[in-house]
Amino acid sequence: MSNLIKNNFIVADEWTLVALPAPTEEAVRKQAGKVVIFKVTGEPAATPEQIAETQFPAGKIIAPLAVWRARKNELAARFAAGEIGVWIDSFEILEELTASVDDINALPVIAINFPRFVDGRGFSMAALLRDRYGFKNELRAVGDVLRDQLYYMKRCGFDAFKIRADRSAEEALASLRDFSEPYQGAVDNPLPVWRRYARIAYHAPACHKTAHQEEDNEVD
Repeated sequence: MSNLIKNNFIVADEWTLVALPAPTEEAVRKQAGKVVIFKVTGEPAATPEQIAETQFPAGKIIAPLAVWRARKNELAARFAAGEIGVWIDSFEILEELTASVDDINALPVIAINFPRFVDGRGFSMAALLRDRYGFKNELRAVGDVLRDQLYYMKRCGFDAFKIRADRSAEEALASLRDFSEPYQGAVDNPLPVWRRYARIAYHAPACHKTAHQEEDNEVD
């Protein structure tokens, strides 16, 4: 059973997400004696060795941003054939992705990685891709993607979700109907609820005059 939800359906995944090779060593950073969980925005996502050693399988692939930027010429023919998407990590700079192509919509799919469900930077990236950069194709959430996040991811512009392998895609799909009518406007519908529905003005009957109105009439 596929764990990919797209456009409100569970569908087969025709794209292969290309992972970076494991680094030879990774320093454990600490702050105030505690391990730093999140990588700092803007730090390199891959070493030159990882970029060079990344393998590309046949078929449609979603390549890491760092690899795509460094090896675009090698992937040019497959990109022209619509077989290349790109995934970006939550700590990478979004403008490095948008600047890597002449037209952002030449990419059939962009995936945003959520390394941990508590890392919310991917939500902002999705909203920027849709609103600021006008991306209209598949925007996929990958990584630590859980049921309770889907509704809010959809509101930020995601239309595809790769559910974590140990979770049920059927249960996650149901979460997209957790709320029938959102109050606020968002990427999926910019109008707030008070703009989406016409309200009929209420006029009180003439007999429902206030005490002050009665007093005014007596004075006149």
